[in-house]
Amino acid sequence: MSIQLGANGRRSVQVEVEVPGTPEQVWAAVATGAGISAWFVPASVEERAGGVIALDFGGGMVTSSAITAWCPPHSFVAEDSSWLQGGPSVATEWSVTAQANGLCSVRVVHTLVADSDAWDAHLEGTEHGWPGYFRVLRQYLTHHAGQPSASFVLMATASDDARAVWTTLAGALGVPQARVGQAVHIAIEGAAPITGTVEAIDDVPQGQGAMIAVRAPAPGVVLASGMDCMGMRMATLQAFYYGPQASAAVQDRGHWERWLLALFPPPQG
Repeated sequence: MSIQLGANGRRSVQVEVEVPGTPEQVWAAVATGAGISAWFVPASVEERAGGVIALDFGGGMVTSSAITAWCPPHSFVAEDSSWLQGGPSVATEWSVTAQANGLCSVRVVHTLVADSDAWDAHLEGTEHGWPGYFRVLRQYLTHHAGQPSASFVLMATASDDARAVWTTLAGALGVPQARVGQAVHIAIEGAAPITGTVEAIDDVPQGQGAMIAVRAPAPGVVLASGMDCMGMRMATLQAFYYGPQASAAVQDRGHWERWLLALFPPPQG
């Protein structure tokens, strides 16, 4: 178990990644609304202590955190009192540290204070989720930093378990036995086809998924997954597009949403 136990009931997890860029460039990617939206979820950031960070995870799931410390381009802390409903608030610290050869390390630490392990599974689930998004961050900073970006995040709840959800979703994407390096061509009615290559496979305790490096309809990344998250079973589809065609590419969002909901129809009644 990766939970770090500290004094007075302090419980935390941390994840770190190395990415290209100066501290200022990396800070712009992890501490501004436009930067976060380019590799994680749609975000808005009031860039100051006392400000608010809002993150839109799709399906009406929006979180809001109060910024309690702001030290650009090195670190900030935000506290979310509603993330764990009925539970303690969670403080999230982001830090950016310059390394050699034009690289920076990015570290995120989630901390809560509790007198039991009742919330440890939520911390660990969050820890397992970051490596997949950090791959998108690295791809963005390596190939698309400073370019225009546009994205969408779609979610459909499901009755099957996460692995069954992924089996259905992967089959619909044309990669029923997804493997790294596999070519992908996804065509649906009304939308420009998505063409690319499977870049990575995720198989974590809460589910499975894949990262697709996309060439068309615009350069970017697509993430697809079947997950159990906070007691919900869901299929997710996220697209991150970069460059001059990015805005046009996300206009197909509605077609992809209808496609996803046809695969996983909402319960009736």
